[in-house]
Amino acid sequence: MRWENLTADSEHSRADAALFGADAVTTRTFDTPEFRGITFHEIRARSIINRVPAVSRMSFQWTVNPYRGCSHACVYCFARKTHSYLDLDTGLGFDSQIVVKVNAPELLRRQLASHRWQGEHIAMGTNVDCYQRAEGRYRLMPGIIAALRDRANPFSILTKGTLILRDLDLIRQAAEVTDVGISVSVGFTDQELWRTVEPGTPAPERRLEVVRTFAEHGIGCGVLMAPVIPFLGDRPDQLRATVRAIAASGATSVTPLVLHLRPGAREWFMTWLGRHHPYLVPRYERLYADGSYAPKWYQRRITRQVHELAEEYGIGPTRAGTPRRIRPPEPAAEPPVSGPIQLSLL
Repeated sequence: MRWENLTADSEHSRADAALFGADAVTTRTFDTPEFRGITFHEIRARSIINRVPAVSRMSFQWTVNPYRGCSHACVYCFARKTHSYLDLDTGLGFDSQIVVKVNAPELLRRQLASHRWQGEHIAMGTNVDCYQRAEGRYRLMPGIIAALRDRANPFSILTKGTLILRDLDLIRQAAEVTDVGISVSVGFTDQELWRTVEPGTPAPERRLEVVRTFAEHGIGCGVLMAPVIPFLGDRPDQLRATVRAIAASGATSVTPLVLHLRPGAREWFMTWLGRHHPYLVPRYERLYADGSYAPKWYQRRITRQVHELAEEYGIGPTRAGTPRRIRPPEPAAEPPVSGPIQLSLL
């Protein structure tokens, strides 16, 4: 295992300086049912705020990722490739070998306080889910959110995890002083499809309960309808059922994103496809013949269908991670004062 290859920019690409040394790694396993079969590699990172490479298609420049690898085990996860930087398997190893940056909250607080940090927006959950199962044990996100709140630093969170509700009060506090964007990922509501392609995630209806709960507490929550999976989750009736459920949850927006298959994820997904839906393999080879992304005509078709359904159900499109902010109530008006008033110069 080449820990020295985990670098400050290796959430997206390789660089030279290591994030931590091999002697900083502690490997643990736990015999509780929820963690059986999972190995945790606890490390003390040297950097936690990562710059997104300019060549990326992302709409944000900075990320924080307290974990690497993800027990959600989504067969299509684009972040699988990052495990190969450590000589870890991008298939089952990605699902069960989880790197935990145990000093993430204290490190983030220190980096936010640096004179070099300009207070830019920080996106979380963009590589692997920061509310995956491990967060229930390591509890890194409360410290991370508190650090961002205390610096009034804008941030967004994208998740499939219901554990985010544990931190609702902290998020609400942060939203009173800075821009906060919350998005939940729900690509489909088909139960059979969910069980096979996202086996470690909460059910779609439970994720939509997260959206509903945030809305009830005055925090707008968007839904990233991702991924829309060709030939398995893209029938008109499936799209309609998903958008209808999203609208019923009180989501402020719905943004569709068609499945993309980057190296690392592509091989794992195609193996899964050949095992569960072998008749679709030739169709996928044709659809993704030109690279990681489905053809533009297909993406436009899905986007148009979802947007039309969203308009029908009264919700609109937006970009994932768009910050939203709840404002504190206006102070009560002071009662009128009789007599002369001293005007302030300031």
